[in-house]
Amino acid sequence: MKLAKLLMLICCFIATTAMAQDELPATALKTLGGEKVVITDIVDNDKITILSFWATWCKPCKLELDNFADLYPDWQDDYDVEIIAITIDDARQLRKVQPMVDTKQWEYTVLSDVNRDLHKALGGVDIPYTVVLKNGKILYTHSGYKLGDEEELEEKIKGWATEEIPEKEAANTTADGKE
Repeated sequence: MKLAKLLMLICCFIATTAMAQDELPATALKTLGGEKVVITDIVDNDKITILSFWATWCKPCKLELDNFADLYPDWQDDYDVEIIAITIDDARQLRKVQPMVDTKQWEYTVLSDVNRDLHKALGGVDIPYTVVLKNGKILYTHSGYKLGDEEELEEKIKGWATEEIPEKEAANTTADGKE
């Protein structure tokens, strides 16, 4: 029975990975003020864009976004990076998002994906889940967070910032580096 559950879990993971996109899908999200926006309309294709999926109850998510916040001004200046933090909090938890963003003084655009439509479309299973884009193309995805991941990401960003048409990195890595 345990083996059957394990096999089912592996099949689900493989199916989700196979369905992951190479390009950003035109998915409707909401601002924290409740305004409907389409993600492809707000992502600047000329910039390297980091989509960081998170939730108020996820400690690694908040730690990752706090550490991104420390580096964000330099990333904007040095590499023309934009970060969009996308909460997957449900409708009941959503009221906690704006106070948390205000308290932490995150300077990111923050959007809501209550039904996880974009998260799922991009192959997300867990959070934190990070997706890096440039020119509408997905360059990199990463699940989980461990201290120092932001420094590894910066090394990748340096390379992408200098490439005319960046190459896609191996997708769906986890916080421990396993694929």
